[in-house]
Amino acid sequence: MSKSKKRIDIHQLSIFEILESAQSSAPVHNNPPGSLDVDRQFREVVSEALRKCPLSRYQVVARMSELVGQDITKTMLDSWTAESKEGHRFPAVFLPAFCEATGSQEPLRLLGQLVGVFVLPGPEALRAEIRKIEEEIEKKQAEKRKRMTFLKEMEAER
Repeated sequence: MSKSKKRIDIHQLSIFEILESAQSSAPVHNNPPGSLDVDRQFREVVSEALRKCPLSRYQVVARMSELVGQDITKTMLDSWTAESKEGHRFPAVFLPAFCEATGSQEPLRLLGQLVGVFVLPGPEALRAEIRKIEEEIEKKQAEKRKRMTFLKEMEAER
């Protein structure tokens, strides 16, 4: 039994076309006051990233401190994730260091979703670009085949 090679439909939209379409057709949001208050959700996502991280909170803050060049303490991190500490917010300037230290992009994904932005890690973004190029090549090859067939039909009619 031979394996059949899966063919990709050249008329299938690429991820970039889907994203462009979603972005251009997305209505302008008139969000009601307070609708973008994601404090609780953000704290949960940060806490989940810490739970899944193999490093201790001390190791995470040490790595963050190293990356930003400022002292960040475990107490600070704990206050940013505790629901009881309503007056303490996770500073956005520390978010890239947090994501790097924990290996999680989920906090960025959450914030991106709120404004219609997709967050893809570097390798996935590059793979998506490569796939788009491959789809363009396949489309051009299909166009070439159609023209070659048409040319052969024209020459056969002579």
